[in-house]
Order: sequence, then structure tokens, then C-alpha cells
Amino acid sequence: MIKTHGGRKLGLTGTHRRAMLRNMATSLFLHEKVTTTVAKAKELRPYAERLITRAVKGRHQLVRRDVHDKKVFRKLFEVLAPRYAARRGGYTRIVRLEPRLGDNAPRGMITLIT
Repeated sequence: MIKTHGGRKLGLTGTHRRAMLRNMATSLFLHEKVTTTVAKAKELRPYAERLITRAVKGRHQLVRRDVHDKKVFRKLFEVLAPRYAARRGGYTRIVRLEPRLGDNAPRGMITLIT
């Protein structure tokens, strides 16, 4: 039986995929919502939630290696970490939107829960 370990490849190389997730997480923390395809949103969810959990626990070094924007880094520790300190997970929500016009790809919006 073939089992898929790891996440979706999304048609990207490993380094490109890692960079895309870092950039999307940075945009998510900055704007608190990102519109993308459903597959990318499903890959972004555990990545972003792991970063928020590390920020809540005060793990600066582990967050710094993935969040390179100083403004977003400060917002993560000063605004988002206190907001989610009492919550045990589930910081994001994926809402499905209408398909993309060009190629009919399923779109979704990933948002931070307030």
C-alpha cells in the first residue's frame, strides 16, 4: 500500500515550497487573511499554527528562522501571541471561495481567528 508521507508538493521544489510557505505565513500574520488555492491554504495552516504556538511559548529563535520581516516578527510576539495565549490551538480558518476564473482552480481564504 502506498502511503503519502509529508505534505503536498504543489508542483514545486523543496526550497521553492519552503520559501512560498514562509512568504505566505508572513503575509497571513501581517494582513490576518490570505486568498490562495485551497491546497496551498491547507499546507499553510499547520505551518502558520506551529509558528504561532512557538511565539506563545516565547521561542524567539525558532520563529526568527522562518519569519524574516521585523515588523511581522514584532506583531507576532506583541499582538498575536497574547491574543492566542489562552487558546490551545486552531488559530486559523479556511473558508472556500468561488473557483478562480482563469483555470477554475478551487480558491480559499485562510484567516486568523480573532
